[in-house]
Amino acid sequence: MRTEWVAKRRGQSNVSQMYYARQGLFTEEMQYVAQRESLPVALIRDEVARGRMIIPANINHTNLEPMAIGIASRCKVNANIGASPNTSNLQEEVDKLHLAVKYGADTVMDLTTGGGDLDEIRTAIINASSVPIGTVPIYQALESVHGTIEKLTPDDFLHIIEKHAQQGVDYMTIHAGILIEHLPLVRDRLTGIVSRGGGIIARWMLHHHKQNPLYTHFQDIIEIFKRYDVSFSLGDSLRPGCTHDASDAAQLAELKTLGQLTRKAWEHDVQVMVEGPGHVPMDQIEFNVRKQMEECSEAPFYVLGPLVTDIAPGYDHITSAIGAAMAGWYGTAMLCYVTPKEHLGLPNAEDVRNGLIAYKIAAHAADIARHRPGARNRDVELS
Repeated sequence: MRTEWVAKRRGQSNVSQMYYARQGLFTEEMQYVAQRESLPVALIRDEVARGRMIIPANINHTNLEPMAIGIASRCKVNANIGASPNTSNLQEEVDKLHLAVKYGADTVMDLTTGGGDLDEIRTAIINASSVPIGTVPIYQALESVHGTIEKLTPDDFLHIIEKHAQQGVDYMTIHAGILIEHLPLVRDRLTGIVSRGGGIIARWMLHHHKQNPLYTHFQDIIEIFKRYDVSFSLGDSLRPGCTHDASDAAQLAELKTLGQLTRKAWEHDVQVMVEGPGHVPMDQIEFNVRKQMEECSEAPFYVLGPLVTDIAPGYDHITSAIGAAMAGWYGTAMLCYVTPKEHLGLPNAEDVRNGLIAYKIAAHAADIARHRPGARNRDVELS
């Protein structure tokens, strides 16, 4: 479907959906999304141009069925898959992808940290996927230096980021918002830094006594993303790992930096969504969504959960779906599912199924509460 249109764009210096939207043009992807969402194509174009909506659609992901993430469209759900060094193989990862899509995942993130040829696994997943694929390139960058964080160089990060872009990854989590001056702010936390990517960057900065290389080389990453139409998923390295740490100075300081990076990417017509916290009491969820909109100029919010209590490991698809429904109601654009195994181990097929069912219900409830067109149709039929 996209092949002819994509072929025309290859070789151009900027091929992003935002670039075309700001030229007043309708792309094939925008028209496809408008049909899927039952929204006017002009609204899709204008929201993409404004930055309130993204269409993650790498030009090298040719079998993609384009979709949108934004406050004007349906609330979306992401599912995480991936292999660890001790588990899984290529076919198992492709099977996980098919299972996630079967149960309604709108996008899938490959969080593979080992367990085979990472490039081969990723290529197989992209080739098999009709939904956008996201990755966290810092994981493979660390693998490339055999797990020795201190040996990582800015070139290591940029090399892996470009490789993922060439393969067809539609969006990448980039942990560029955690700065060396933020680190003292985690001193009073109960759970410190729980983001794996954030922990890697923090350790690198402490060892080298230098600023975050993803922050200092952010312009280089923008240039890569422009050539392939990769969307930023700006990582929340200082997300709270328990309700005690929610909405603290560290989280909010990073959020301010994420807003600055969002606007810098927009200056180059590169699409952005911003990742959000994992453990937040119910009375703080609205504040977190509103604060993100304020700091990040209404870029789409992509939230993990949030979990509204810390006391139910094994049932975190429930504790987080409560928070996810509320976050979606207040304006979060995409929810990252949490499975029952979130704090216990790697999810199996049944965990993936339970996580996705819980989150599809949460997203649907949010769509009803936000009065999105057609959201209640199935409810009325069933009633």
